[in-house]
Amino acid sequence: MTSSFKITNGTLLTPHRAIPNGTLVVENGLITAVLERGNDTPDLPEIDAQGKYVSPGFVELHVHGGGGHDFMDGTLEAFLQVAETHARFGTTAMSPTTLTSSQEALYGTLELYEEANKVNKKGAKFLGLHLEGPYFAMSQRGAQDPRYIRNPDPTEYREIIRRAQGSVTRWSIAPELPGALEMGRFLRSQGIIASVAHTDAIHEDVVLAAENGYSLMTHLYSGMLGVTRRDAFRYAGAVESAFLLDDMDVEIITDGIHLPPPLLQLIYKIKGPDRIALITDAMRAASLPPGDSILGPLDNGLKVLVEDGVAKLPDRTAFAGSVATADRLLRTMTQQAHVPLLDAVKMMTATPARIMGQQDRLGSLTVGKAADVVLFDENIEISMTIIDGKVVYSR
Repeated sequence: MTSSFKITNGTLLTPHRAIPNGTLVVENGLITAVLERGNDTPDLPEIDAQGKYVSPGFVELHVHGGGGHDFMDGTLEAFLQVAETHARFGTTAMSPTTLTSSQEALYGTLELYEEANKVNKKGAKFLGLHLEGPYFAMSQRGAQDPRYIRNPDPTEYREIIRRAQGSVTRWSIAPELPGALEMGRFLRSQGIIASVAHTDAIHEDVVLAAENGYSLMTHLYSGMLGVTRRDAFRYAGAVESAFLLDDMDVEIITDGIHLPPPLLQLIYKIKGPDRIALITDAMRAASLPPGDSILGPLDNGLKVLVEDGVAKLPDRTAFAGSVATADRLLRTMTQQAHVPLLDAVKMMTATPARIMGQQDRLGSLTVGKAADVVLFDENIEISMTIIDGKVVYSR
C-alpha cells in the first residue's frame, strides 16, 4: 500500500461528529479529504473499512514500555520494540517516559532517544521524552527508586536540558519542593511542559505552581493528596486543585484498576474531554501474559508481579505500574464509565495532541494533518494502524 489511498465503508470519527459510510482520502501521507456518503472520490487504491470505526491515531503522553521492553533498558531495540508494540493497539504517537534513575542511565536514555527517533519507521512516532523524576516527594514516590529522589538542582536540570538538545518535551515534578517553582519557570521558558507529579502539594502549592509554569497533572489521583488534615484543619489537595483550576490539564490511567468507574465519571464530569488525556503509563509487561516482571531497567529495576490486569509490588501492598494499551483505555471509558465514544476518542487523540502542542499536525481526521489513522470495531479491537499514510499493523 502506498501513502496515497482512500478508506471507504467506515464510520469516520471527526472532532465534531461521526460520519457513517464516510470516505477518508489520503495523499502522500496527509489527509486531503473527509467525505460523506455518495460524494465523488478520487481514483486511488482503496481500503475497505468493512463497517468499522475510522479514528485518528491515538496519542500517548506517558508510557514507559511494553512487549517486554522498557525505554530505560539502554538499548536501541527497546525503543523500537516499545513503539511497535503499542502501534498494534492503535497508538500512532507517544512520549517515551523515563523513571527516576542515576544520571548515567538518564544521559544514556537521552542519547538513545536521538538515535531511535531517526530509525523508528514501524512503530508509534516519538513526541519527545517525558522525564518522570527525580524531583519528587519521597512520601509519594510510589514505585520510583528512592535512592535517586532529591530536590531540584538548577545546575543539574539545566545540564540535562542542554544535553537533550530539544528532545525533552515534558518533565514531571513535585512543585512544593525547594527550587521547583524556579524550575517550572525555566521549563516554560524552554517550551517544555512542567507537570505536577508524585507530590505532597496542597491547593495553595498547586496555585503557585500554576502561576509558575505548571500546566498538567501527571496521572491524576496517583501519587498525590486529596483532602488532608494538618493540625486538625482540612486542606484541599492536588486532586481538588485539578478540579478547581479550569486551565489545568490532567492525564488519567484508564485501565479500570488505577481509577474505578465512579472516579472516572467524576473527572469527566468536572474537567470534560477538552482537558483530559488518557494514558497507559504502561511498563514493560504491557501486551504480555501475567507473571513476574521488572519495572524500569532490566539490570537493576524493581521486581513486580503482574496479575489482575495490573503490575503490583511483590507483597501486593501497592500498584507498581500499568500494563494497559490504548485500546483498553477506550474500552474502560466507554464500557465502564459510559462516556460517549466521540468524547473518549477526543481524550485519546485531540486533547493529548493539543497538550503537546501538536494540534496542527496530529489528533484529528482533518484536512492537512498527518494520516495517522486507526480502524477498530464496536469492542475497540484494533484491526489496522496507519502512521503518516503507511500501514504499520493489520490484523
